[in-house]
This record gives sequence, structure tokens and C-alpha cells, in this order.
Amino acid sequence: MIDSGETVLVVEDEAPMRKFLRAALSTHGFAVTEAATIAAAEHLATETRPAAILLDLGLPDGDGLVFLAHLRGWSTTPVIVLSARDREDDKVSALDAGADDYLTKPFSVGELLARIRVALRHARATVTTDEPVRAIGPIRIDLARHEVTVDAQDIHLTPIEFRLLCALARQPGRVLTHRQLLTEVWGPNAVEQTHYLRVHMAAMRRKVEKDPARPQWLLTEAGVGYRLRDA
Repeated sequence: MIDSGETVLVVEDEAPMRKFLRAALSTHGFAVTEAATIAAAEHLATETRPAAILLDLGLPDGDGLVFLAHLRGWSTTPVIVLSARDREDDKVSALDAGADDYLTKPFSVGELLARIRVALRHARATVTTDEPVRAIGPIRIDLARHEVTVDAQDIHLTPIEFRLLCALARQPGRVLTHRQLLTEVWGPNAVEQTHYLRVHMAAMRRKVEKDPARPQWLLTEAGVGYRLRDA
């Protein structure tokens, strides 16, 4: 049982799903507030300042991405999209709009709670661009020296590979879309060049992973992007 006492805002227009989520979250120590519309969600997000938001996209007064766009104008609260839409384009759109994660219905309570834990850990993290060293699992990144070790063994990364690993390490556990990574590492003119990512990710896995064919840390979200596993 998670005894967090933190508030989760559930934005969902279907009453049975709200009931299911309320029961699952309450059982694990979360306080729950609920909204069935974008208007109600915006009010509650402002008034209650939840620790995390679970967001359905199909709402009666508009698309949930509208709410997400407004929210990102003033808040970094973690948002996990819960949607029956399972097309890659929908996932990419939600993540590009600022969602922290995307879970397709139906899903298990265990998976939902795991995603919430990752989102909350990310939100609590105090990692800044000035932090000299980041360590995630066996991977240790020395930002000042531009050095990477895996299980205490020095790994030589190219400058692009190093920037790519740093981008993923700043948000461990979170899926970064192809567009987000291409923009950050190569710039806005490269957003269509997804082959850049495939080539450099494959090269980096050969250096970082024990078995590059079965990566344990540098993970692919098919058709969406990549994430660095949160240890």
C-alpha cells in the first residue's frame, strides 16, 4: 500500500471508470478528486493543486489535449493520459503536448500505480542542469567532464550520443517522442529525420547495454520515441 496522502485529479467523463479509479487510488493511499469536463478539471487543477492528473481525452466539452495545453501554460503537474485511443499518432500528440505518460485502456491497477510512481518521482526530482553527476542504474554521467561509465567501466560516446543520453537522463522513466529528442539534440530543422535517432540509439546501445538486442535501460516505445528506464 502506498501511504502518500497525495491528491490525484481524475479527469474522466465515464462514471464507472471514475469509480474504478477512485477505488484503486484510495486503496493505495491517494486522495482523489474527480472532474467529468474540461471546465471542471481546470477549476480543480487550480484549486486543489494535485500531485498528478489522470486525463481521458474524449471529454464532453472538448478534447483532453485542450485541457493539457492550458495546464502546461502554468503548471508542470505530471499528467498521465488514460485513453481508449491506441493509435501511435494519438500517443505522439499527447506526449508532444506535454503529457508525461500514456496508458491505453484497458489497463491493470498494478501498471497504473507503477506509472503514477514514476511520474511522482520525476516531479519530485531536483535534478538541474548544474548537477555535475547523474546516476541511473549502472549508468553514471559526469556532465562537467563529458564522461560516461557503465558498471564503473568507461564508455566512449560521441558528442551526439552523449547529448542524446543526457536528454533521456534528465527525465528518466518518461517517454520522449522522436520530435522532442530530434529538436533537443539536432535542432528544430531535424524533426523529420527519425533515422538519425535509430542509428545513434543503436550505436549507443552497443556501448551501454550488456545485450543490445534486448536492452534493459535504453528502451523503445514503438512508433513513439524512447525512454531511459527509471531505476
